[in-house]
Amino acid sequence: MTLDLAGDPIALTTTLVDFPSVSGTEKPLADEVEVALRALDGFGVDRDGDTIVARTDLGKSHRIVLAGHLDTVPIVGNVPSRRDGDLLYGCGTSDMKSGVAVLLHLAATVEDPVFDLTLVLYDNEEVEAVRNGLGRVGRNHPEWLAADFAVLLEPTGGTVEGGCQGTLRARVTTHGKRAHSARSWFGVNAIHAAASVLDRLTTYEARTVDIDGCVYREGLNAVGIEGGVAGNVIPDRCDVVVNYRFAPDRSEADAERHVREVFDGFDVEVTDSAPGALPGLNSPAAESFIAALEAPVQAKLGWTDVARFATLGVPAVNFGPGDPGLAHQAGEYVDVRQITDAAAALRRYLTAH
Repeated sequence: MTLDLAGDPIALTTTLVDFPSVSGTEKPLADEVEVALRALDGFGVDRDGDTIVARTDLGKSHRIVLAGHLDTVPIVGNVPSRRDGDLLYGCGTSDMKSGVAVLLHLAATVEDPVFDLTLVLYDNEEVEAVRNGLGRVGRNHPEWLAADFAVLLEPTGGTVEGGCQGTLRARVTTHGKRAHSARSWFGVNAIHAAASVLDRLTTYEARTVDIDGCVYREGLNAVGIEGGVAGNVIPDRCDVVVNYRFAPDRSEADAERHVREVFDGFDVEVTDSAPGALPGLNSPAAESFIAALEAPVQAKLGWTDVARFATLGVPAVNFGPGDPGLAHQAGEYVDVRQITDAAAALRRYLTAH
């Protein structure tokens, strides 16, 4: 496969979608992206695993990162892609191969950017955080990501989405006493005890938080439940897995304290967490970006890698083609007009001021 970066970004999106790259299998696509970027004049290219980082060194006063992940969720009969009018269907069309196509197309066609550019195409975003390629580069080569501002081309439908929610998963455990189900009064049913956990979730009132005009709606929900020993045994343990999506005015430690308060009296084990990111829309770099795009601004409802840039001290926003509500669906699609619109908007930003 040859990637035509300078051609039509819609056609490039189609090519990328038709090249499967489920998390953990990105190497063939990363190889092609590396070859295509090394063929461009003006970029130095580095690689860490299946993450490709390309940088210009033009002596500009500011450096901008354009970043996107190469992987998708598992395919469900939606590769190869198909086109129906202005809609391009297929795995990754919105999340986020259309954004990757825009990023690569701009790298090949913006001849004299007003910023130095860093392009980051990374692996394993759709799986557990420890495997995330951007996180790995941040640990191994933080100097590759140094910049004044970053744009993550996650699907936003052409709006600028500020910051992101944090996320925490925890296991809430109830305990009982085993017994034969024919003589259940000798035992204590841990699954029945989990009803109290579910009651607290049902009556939970989530916060809505306005930060710099971006409204973040929190949520605390059960996402899994497991219990039972055998068909004739009263169970002595039940685990309810909960996911807390919290506004970025709370730290991971704040979020953990809150979850423990909600489930006071139960055993709570935090199994995974990641911090949110404040909108940062008042920074000069973000204000300049928003002014150049003339796009509406809202909160990012979900977690994205803008949080990783925030921990590195790099202000970042989400902006890209595609509807985030379609991500991970079997019927995922992108309106191709958003691809050309996003490319045009970012071109204005990279060249006009």
